[in-house]
Amino acid sequence: MQDEKMNDGFEKVMDNFASKYKEVCIENNSIDAKLFDEYGVKRGLRDKNGKGVVSGITNISLIKATDVDENGNVKPCDGQLFYRGYNIYDLTKGFANDKRFGFEETAYLLLFGELPTKDQLAEFKNILAKNRRLPTNFVRDVIMKAPSKDIMNSLTKSVLTLSSYDDKVTDNSLENVLKQSIMLISVFPMLAVYGYHAYNHYECDESFYIHRPDDNLSAAENILRMLRPDKKYTDVEARVLDLALVLHMEHGGGNNSTFTTRVVTSAGSDTYSVIAAALSSLKGPKHGGANIKVVEMMNDLKKNVKDITDEDEVRAYLRKLVRREAFDKRGLIYGMGHAVYSISDPRAVTFKQFVELLANEKHQKKEFELYSMVEKIAPEVIGEECAIYKGVSANVDFYSGFVYNMLGIPMELFTPIFAMARIVGWSAHRMEELINVDKIIRPAYQSIMVPKVYENLKDRSTPKLDTNYKKKLQLSMKEESC
Repeated sequence: MQDEKMNDGFEKVMDNFASKYKEVCIENNSIDAKLFDEYGVKRGLRDKNGKGVVSGITNISLIKATDVDENGNVKPCDGQLFYRGYNIYDLTKGFANDKRFGFEETAYLLLFGELPTKDQLAEFKNILAKNRRLPTNFVRDVIMKAPSKDIMNSLTKSVLTLSSYDDKVTDNSLENVLKQSIMLISVFPMLAVYGYHAYNHYECDESFYIHRPDDNLSAAENILRMLRPDKKYTDVEARVLDLALVLHMEHGGGNNSTFTTRVVTSAGSDTYSVIAAALSSLKGPKHGGANIKVVEMMNDLKKNVKDITDEDEVRAYLRKLVRREAFDKRGLIYGMGHAVYSISDPRAVTFKQFVELLANEKHQKKEFELYSMVEKIAPEVIGEECAIYKGVSANVDFYSGFVYNMLGIPMELFTPIFAMARIVGWSAHRMEELINVDKIIRPAYQSIMVPKVYENLKDRSTPKLDTNYKKKLQLSMKEESC
């Protein structure tokens, strides 16, 4: 009891300290927004039209959202996504028509730059299967210890711990990095799903079970097999999940987690540290956690709209969202809009037809129709209510959370599933960085610091400006930024 009182007192002291110094932090760190324009600094490394600063060259994927006409005018077009030169529509149609699972084939393409032959694909699948192994007692000693509801943190912890089992952890030769990458691609589903089961048992008091992956099954099938108590799933379920993995696998070098991969790789860090950094980036709600916000928003819509088949009622709710009067009052319709795409997100377009197929199997047609209605109305509402510089359309996150719900996947695993796919893209970009660029990524920041006169502790009062050094410092900082 005494320990609890002491702990309560400590927490109160820390709360008061943090509350007090929060204002100090704000006061001493706030920057006048006008200065960004004055110094030509692009916030978020994007201009006012959302176009990103070019910071590298890649041959892994291409995102196309605009066309240039004969007069040189840039105009938005239907979004397109290419993996190693192949249109994502063609890739997904190819393995769907042949009733093949696409994760392994697409992973081969991204890692090695070419589509595999039948024999190469069989060999690669066998390599992935052989790597679906964790060190002896790893589940007991690492995953089951200190379980967390935040499975992304659990996944990051497991990745970093795996480095202690690797005798060549710091060997950044391409051959070794490839072996490490393939191993991590193979075990990510195990680390995430087992992490969830540990949390579900120890924190939620549910039954605990660990199913081993089957070497003869695809990545998507094994995820469902390991997740479900009875190991059972339908063919449609596995194929829709497989498609989700393919569509989330890669999206250019500029997305936050992939750029993080490039940055940490450029510092010469090891594969485990690089992937842990990428995971930390992906878990942010502005990146990999976006589909969770979509599901929460749609649940709030259903609570506050009497008739979800009435377009006028749904439209009124969406207006409240934009006007910061509903849900989290941030003024956002989650799942709408993208940093690059304007007219359409090819991943969402590809996904939607399979989402409808799964919805029919799961008797969720009414829910699918609600999502379709919001997809149709939301861009209209945003266009009427907001000053926007480009068109708005549904992105892949809009439907992915709905799909995971239908698959019975807990919300805690939504972002980890994204990670299970995107680690392929991260690995490809890490190797491309290692092969082509032997230089640390170090962008410049424009400093607006004001030089001050140092005073001894007993003499301190209001900080005094040092005018002698002000001009000299500003000159050097300007040179540093160029």
